[in-house]
Amino acid sequence: MNKKDIVILCCVALFSVPGVWAQQPLRLSLDECRKMALVHNEALQQADNALRQAELDRQIAKTAFLPKFDASAVGAYMLPDMDMMGMELRMRGTYMAGVNLTQPIYTGGKITTGNRLARIGEEVATEQVRMTRMDVLVEADNAYWTYIAVGRKVRMLESYHAQMDTLHRQTEAALAAGMATENDLLRIDAKRTEIHYQLQKVQNGADLCRMSLCRIVGADFDTQIEATDTIFVASQPVGLSAETAARPELHLLEKQIAAGKEQIRMARADMLPTVALTANYMYYGNIKLNGMTDAGGTMIPFSQEFRDGIGMAMLSVQIPIFHWGENRKKVRKARYELRNAELDLQKNTRLLNIEVQQAVRNVQDGYGLIRTAEKGLRQADENLRVMRNRHAESMASLTDLLDAQSQWQQAESNLIEAQTQYKIYETEYLRATGRLDF
Repeated sequence: MNKKDIVILCCVALFSVPGVWAQQPLRLSLDECRKMALVHNEALQQADNALRQAELDRQIAKTAFLPKFDASAVGAYMLPDMDMMGMELRMRGTYMAGVNLTQPIYTGGKITTGNRLARIGEEVATEQVRMTRMDVLVEADNAYWTYIAVGRKVRMLESYHAQMDTLHRQTEAALAAGMATENDLLRIDAKRTEIHYQLQKVQNGADLCRMSLCRIVGADFDTQIEATDTIFVASQPVGLSAETAARPELHLLEKQIAAGKEQIRMARADMLPTVALTANYMYYGNIKLNGMTDAGGTMIPFSQEFRDGIGMAMLSVQIPIFHWGENRKKVRKARYELRNAELDLQKNTRLLNIEVQQAVRNVQDGYGLIRTAEKGLRQADENLRVMRNRHAESMASLTDLLDAQSQWQQAESNLIEAQTQYKIYETEYLRATGRLDF
């Protein structure tokens, strides 16, 4: 055996080992699902960036209180030379450089108002982040529990299909013994086909739910996910609060009203005078003046170069006198915007109160549905057990047994849906009260 044959045999052996190259499934708890969703959600990243921008806007607004320093430099080359009453002014390579300082003294409150608006903008961005976080958590919880529910339905239908396989074998044996009919076997085959069809649909749905969960947690779409929080515990909901004070939506509307009040102040400030102190220093050079001068009756040429520095300080006052009512109209416009913000708060407060009341009721009703579904499943289990025993003893018809199996399937599905919906209701309740966090 040569080296090439050995290599081929090693490769065959390696690929023949089950699972060597299989991708390990992603084990995912609810907390891990939430954490990954928060990390990979694009909308939350954008909200975080907006918050960073708002923080910078507030820092920028603070600088309006401080003096501004500017520097400038100018170079010029002018042709031709200028004639100034028989003298020649030459500016070839003339330069000027200077520094300027501006300090606002009184702006009618614009700077203070601008700082308050920047602070409100930062608070708004903070609430936007909190609201987006809660939306992401709701989406993650829904996807996680839905994925678990669909997986449970797949396993339930697989168990149902296995029951029908067992019944099919028993009926074949009974047919051979003359204790069953061909019609019985056909009915069982038809039921098996129906269950197989349902199983295929649910499996396809499970794959779609898996890909949706992969999208939310930032995993590749071909990643297999193993949900670990499959133990369901539901306790009697007591002391559910219907308060909406913590809702970020209300805080945003309140900030909108606060911003509206500041906008009115800003519009009023345009009607007030402004006072500023300006100081500058400028140095210039390479300016030459050429001409002729009388020296005892003799005209002789002369040349003089100018280079010097000058400084100046000014106190400027600007008073708006007549702007065709522009500023007053701005104030009225800002008041209308404030009124609309107040109306938005009133309207949305009522809507959010309805939403939280519905969320409380959903949790309470959801718990009751679980208890009802659990009771229904216990009854369906017992009914199926009895019908199996009676059918085995020829005391119950095939129809009765098939009906009992269908009732068991429906009862199992009802419990899965009730438990899943309850977990979703819990998350939605926390979202409705503004207390959903991670």
